Amino acid sequence: MELRGGVDHGPGEAGRRQRWASAALVVAGLALLPWLLVLAGCLPGGSGPVRWTTAWVGLDALESLGLVVTGLLLARGDARRCVTAAATATLLVADAWFDTTTASTGEAGAALTMAFCAELPLAAVCALVACRALPGRGR
Repeated sequence: MELRGGVDHGPGEAGRRQRWASAALVVAGLALLPWLLVLAGCLPGGSGPVRWTTAWVGLDALESLGLVVTGLLLARGDARRCVTAAATATLLVADAWFDTTTASTGEAGAALTMAFCAELPLAAVCALVACRALPGRGR
C-alpha cells in the first residue's frame, strides 16, 4: 500500500473508493460543459442590473472547474484538494439554493430534482473530500 499526500492509493477498499471519487468528480465536471452551452442559449440575457446568462453560466462554469480540479488533485493525492473541494461544495449548495428558490412554479420540479439528484450529492462528496484532506487528519 502506497501513501502519497496522505491518501491511500493501494489496492484496498480505501484506494478503490478514492479512485472512484476522483473519476466521478472529473466526469461530473466535464459533463457540465455541454450544459453551459445549453444554458447560455436558453436563458434571458438581460441588461442593466440583471444579467441572468452571465450569472448562471458563470456559476456553473466555476462548479465545472472546481469539480475537475478537485478530482485531479484527489487522484494525485495533493493536499490542496481540501481548498478546492470546500469551495466547490459551497458553490454547489449555493447553486441548489438559488435554483430552487428562484424557479417558477413550472420549473420547481426540475430544480428540486437537480438539487437532490446532482448538486447536493456532489456537494456532499466534495465536503467529504475536503474534510478528509484537512491537515493533521492522517488520511
